[in-house]
Amino acid sequence: MTDSDTGPHRRILQRIAHRAMRERGLLADFSRKVLDELDHIHGPASRMDESTHDLRTLLWCSIDNDDSRDLDQLTVAEPLPGGAVKILVAIADVDAVVRKPSALDDHARHNTTSVYTVAETFPMLPEKLSTDLTSLNVEADRLAVVIEMIFEEDGRLQRSDIYRARVRNQAKLTYNGVSAWLQCDGAIPPEINRITGLDENLRLQDRMAQQLKGLRHLRGALDLETIETRPVFAHDELTDLERETPNRAKDIIADFMIAANGVTARYLTAKGFPSIRRVLRSPERWQRIVELASSLDERLPAEPDAGALEQFLLKRKQADPLGFPDLSLTIIKLMGRGEYVLNLKGETPQGHFGLAVNAYTHSTAPNRRYPDLITQRLIKAALSDDPVPYRKEELKSLAAHCTAKETDAEKVERRVQKSAAALLLESRVGQRFDAMVTGASNKGTWVRLLALPVEGRLVSGFDGLDVGDRVQVDLISTNVERGYIDFAKAGP
Repeated sequence: MTDSDTGPHRRILQRIAHRAMRERGLLADFSRKVLDELDHIHGPASRMDESTHDLRTLLWCSIDNDDSRDLDQLTVAEPLPGGAVKILVAIADVDAVVRKPSALDDHARHNTTSVYTVAETFPMLPEKLSTDLTSLNVEADRLAVVIEMIFEEDGRLQRSDIYRARVRNQAKLTYNGVSAWLQCDGAIPPEINRITGLDENLRLQDRMAQQLKGLRHLRGALDLETIETRPVFAHDELTDLERETPNRAKDIIADFMIAANGVTARYLTAKGFPSIRRVLRSPERWQRIVELASSLDERLPAEPDAGALEQFLLKRKQADPLGFPDLSLTIIKLMGRGEYVLNLKGETPQGHFGLAVNAYTHSTAPNRRYPDLITQRLIKAALSDDPVPYRKEELKSLAAHCTAKETDAEKVERRVQKSAAALLLESRVGQRFDAMVTGASNKGTWVRLLALPVEGRLVSGFDGLDVGDRVQVDLISTNVERGYIDFAKAGP
């Protein structure tokens, strides 16, 4: 690092993050016009009509990351006769405050997503909204769009409905706390213990989520498990990148949101409305996935088959649980990227290969993602029998823009993550590591260390290597400012 790079790690990484935002064409700060508009918003939305349900007495709760303050959704379960279960998902009515057109909407439309870097979060909406007035905060009355789903005991969807409601979050819970309790690895969180019946409700939610997950995997949904990390700072000095592991509480939210997004997509289609679908096409490099399976003594069909791939993944997870996240990362790289596409009335929708669903949109995080806010406006217009609030060409352009900006945001996050990793590794230049190839193209070859959640470029010895290959590498240099971590293949 140069002299200008000295100082607390967090400050170094924040500066790098702001520069990365600018380089990717993302707005790191809110304009004066946005802030002036924000000054005229003095409270949460409260305007209701006769169709708005009052559901404030239900045992709503939020489950999110330990440090999350932008609460987009609440969940609650209700047992029904015959073993059926009603699941309600409440989505914050962000559109009730962030109107179209407005300066606030223009900013959100430009970035299209909140950007979560190691050093700093760049919210899509100002925190006065996303963590307060449009957030489903605990013990606060809020307007929401509610997706109601009634499932058979085995997880099959019996019927669904969507309507507007007033809700009240009874408990702000965390993934780690709820998961440890559900898996008998920790005590019951005090927020659950103080509310009569919430423990039973969460166990019912957990049971139904596991049913939904199992049913999706029977239909070919892929069981992928990647390594996610969170930064560990001590007095603004980065000390570690800590791995986060999958847990049962995350399954509750993930499976309910997948189901809710499917209901939303089908509802708009039934109403004759367009929708912005989230799709993942058939894998771009299926033949390489077939070769990878063959190297592990498994066979996959010549044409893309989600069910066969899922069975292969299940076998590998049982055979090599420690290496499974690395295999998952390889499969994700070979499948290609998800994208947003416009689906119009009468068109056959494109599906999501990884989730094994044909009807899927993004609708459950309008504080954090602009496609969800678009979908919310479409839903509310359909509920009120109002005209479609967007023109067809506008929606098509927005779908492409949201895909591009999502890519930009991910590149910013990876860029800062690489600088953080370089900070941790700069004292280990010359050391040897076991690694896996995670990218191989004419643009370069990248490897991921097996012992540390760090990825870097292989600058020599890459001939003949492809995604999924294991290799030993020597760390030859790091550059914190540019986020470079360079390796060379070890040995002759």
